[in-house]
Amino acid sequence: MEVMQHSSSFLLPPIPGSSLKYAMVILNQRLPRFAPLLWDHAKLRICADGGANRLFDEIPQFFPLENPIDVRKRYIPDLIKGDMDSVRADILDFYTNLGCDAINESHDQDTTDLHKCISHLSNLTPQSEKSDLCILVTGALGGRFDHEAGNINVLYRFSNLRVILLSDDCLIQLLPKTHHHEIHIQTSVVGPHCGLLPIGMPAFHTTTSGLKWNLNDTEMMFGGLLSTSNIVTGDIVSVRSDADLIWTISIKKGHESHVLQS
Repeated sequence: MEVMQHSSSFLLPPIPGSSLKYAMVILNQRLPRFAPLLWDHAKLRICADGGANRLFDEIPQFFPLENPIDVRKRYIPDLIKGDMDSVRADILDFYTNLGCDAINESHDQDTTDLHKCISHLSNLTPQSEKSDLCILVTGALGGRFDHEAGNINVLYRFSNLRVILLSDDCLIQLLPKTHHHEIHIQTSVVGPHCGLLPIGMPAFHTTTSGLKWNLNDTEMMFGGLLSTSNIVTGDIVSVRSDADLIWTISIKKGHESHVLQS
C-alpha cells in the first residue's frame, strides 16, 4: 500500500521549492497566534462568511506598531464564500472594493460554510494536482461543539484531500485507510502529546511506531479503547489501520513570535 507523507512544516517559515501547495480557509473563530505565518504559506486565501470579520478585526493585532488600515490592505482574501449571514456589510464592502471576490451560497443550507470552501478549492484543483494540495483551516476548533463536529465531518467528506484543522493548541487531520502514513514530527513546533481516534466506525486493526504507547494490531472504538494523551518519541510516527483515523497533535507555544519578527 502506498505511503502518504505528512508534516507540520507550515508552522515553520516558508522554504522555496516545497512540493505542497497550501490554501488557507478562515472560519469565524479567533485567529490562531500563527495566522500570518499560514497566510505567507498559502497561495489562495478564502474567508468562510464571518471569517472575514475575524480577519478584519484581528489581523491588525499581530502588528501593533502599524496602522490598522495598512495591515488590513496587506491581508486581502481572494474570496469570501458562504451563506453571507455573518459577514458584516461594511467588511464585505471593504474587501470587495479592494478586489476580493464574494460568492453567496445561501441557497444551499445542507452544507456548512467550510464544506462550501473546501468544495470550491477541490473544483479549482486538477485531479493530477490534488495530492499536492494542503488546505489549512483556522477557527475550526473551539466554540460550539456541533460546529466542531461539522468541521470534522468535512475531513471525511473530502478524504481525498489534505485538510488540516488548526487551533492555538492543536491540529487535526484525517489519515485515510487507503494509505499507510508517515508523520514527520517537527519537534520545535509540535508535540509531544498526540492521539489517534476512529470516528464513525471501529478500527479493528491499527499498528503504529514512534509513540510512547504504540498500537500493535489493536482494536479501537468509542465505548472501548482510544489512543488519547499519547506521546511522540521520535522524528517519525508511522500509522497503519483498516479504518480512517483522526490524528491530532499539540502545537507548542512560543515559536510564532520569532517567525513574525524574522
